[in-house]
Amino acid sequence: MYENRSYLIIPVGELAKVDFSQVGETSADTVRKSVDETKTFIKWNGTAPAFVADIVGAEGPYNHSEILTILATEEWTAPMEEV
Repeated sequence: MYENRSYLIIPVGELAKVDFSQVGETSADTVRKSVDETKTFIKWNGTAPAFVADIVGAEGPYNHSEILTILATEEWTAPMEEV
Protein backbone atom coordinates (compact mmCIF):
# COMPACT_ATOMS: atom_id res chain seq x y z
CA MET A 1 0.00 0.00 0.00
CA TYR A 2 2.86 2.40 0.81
CA GLU A 3 5.51 0.95 -1.52
CA ASN A 4 5.21 3.87 -3.96
CA ARG A 5 5.07 6.59 -1.28
CA SER A 6 7.98 8.88 -0.46
CA TYR A 7 8.48 11.13 2.57
CA LEU A 8 10.62 14.25 2.89
CA ILE A 9 11.53 15.98 6.14
CA ILE A 10 11.68 19.74 5.69
CA PRO A 11 12.29 22.78 7.90
CA VAL A 12 9.01 24.40 9.02
CA GLY A 13 10.26 27.65 7.46
CA GLU A 14 10.08 26.01 4.03
CA LEU A 15 6.34 25.20 4.22
CA ALA A 16 5.48 28.23 2.07
CA LYS A 17 7.15 26.45 -0.88
CA VAL A 18 4.89 23.37 -0.61
CA ASP A 19 2.10 22.98 -3.17
CA PHE A 20 -0.41 21.13 -0.99
CA SER A 21 -2.38 20.00 -4.04
CA GLN A 22 0.56 17.71 -4.88
CA VAL A 23 1.19 16.08 -1.50
CA GLY A 24 -0.72 14.05 1.07
CA GLU A 25 -1.03 16.89 3.60
CA THR A 26 -3.84 19.42 3.40
CA SER A 27 -2.20 22.64 4.63
CA ALA A 28 0.66 24.15 6.62
CA ASP A 29 -1.72 24.25 9.60
CA THR A 30 -2.28 20.48 9.66
CA VAL A 31 1.22 19.03 9.24
CA ARG A 32 2.87 17.04 12.01
CA LYS A 33 5.88 18.80 13.50
CA SER A 34 8.92 17.63 15.40
CA VAL A 35 8.87 18.03 19.18
CA ASP A 36 10.82 21.31 18.92
CA GLU A 37 8.53 22.40 16.03
CA THR A 38 11.46 23.14 13.68
CA LYS A 39 10.78 20.28 11.22
CA THR A 40 7.84 18.72 9.47
CA PHE A 41 7.41 16.25 6.63
CA ILE A 42 5.48 15.87 3.41
CA LYS A 43 4.57 12.74 1.47
CA TRP A 44 3.64 11.89 -2.09
CA ASN A 45 3.07 8.89 -4.31
CA GLY A 46 5.23 8.29 -7.38
CA THR A 47 7.55 10.97 -8.73
CA ALA A 48 8.53 13.87 -6.48
CA PRO A 49 6.66 17.11 -7.17
CA ALA A 50 8.80 19.72 -8.95
CA PHE A 51 8.71 22.18 -6.02
CA VAL A 52 10.69 19.70 -3.87
CA ALA A 53 13.88 20.77 -5.67
CA ASP A 54 13.42 24.31 -4.28
CA ILE A 55 13.25 23.27 -0.63
CA VAL A 56 16.38 24.13 1.34
CA GLY A 57 17.49 21.84 4.17
CA ALA A 58 15.39 18.82 3.18
CA GLU A 59 16.20 15.36 4.55
CA GLY A 60 15.30 12.31 2.49
CA PRO A 61 13.37 11.18 0.63
CA TYR A 62 12.54 8.19 2.83
CA ASN A 63 10.33 5.17 2.29
CA HIS A 64 7.47 4.22 4.64
CA SER A 65 9.54 1.95 6.88
CA GLU A 66 12.31 4.53 7.22
CA ILE A 67 9.95 7.39 8.13
CA LEU A 68 8.21 5.26 10.77
CA THR A 69 11.59 4.62 12.41
CA ILE A 70 12.44 8.34 12.32
CA LEU A 71 9.05 9.42 13.69
CA ALA A 72 9.45 7.02 16.63
CA THR A 73 12.53 8.91 17.88
CA GLU A 74 12.50 11.48 20.69
CA GLU A 75 12.97 14.22 18.08
CA TRP A 76 9.47 13.47 16.77
CA THR A 77 7.63 11.83 19.69
CA ALA A 78 7.66 13.42 23.13
CA PRO A 79 8.27 10.96 25.96
CA MET A 80 5.21 9.99 27.98
CA GLU A 81 5.08 11.62 31.39
CA GLU A 82 4.90 9.25 34.33
CA VAL A 83 1.81 9.47 36.50
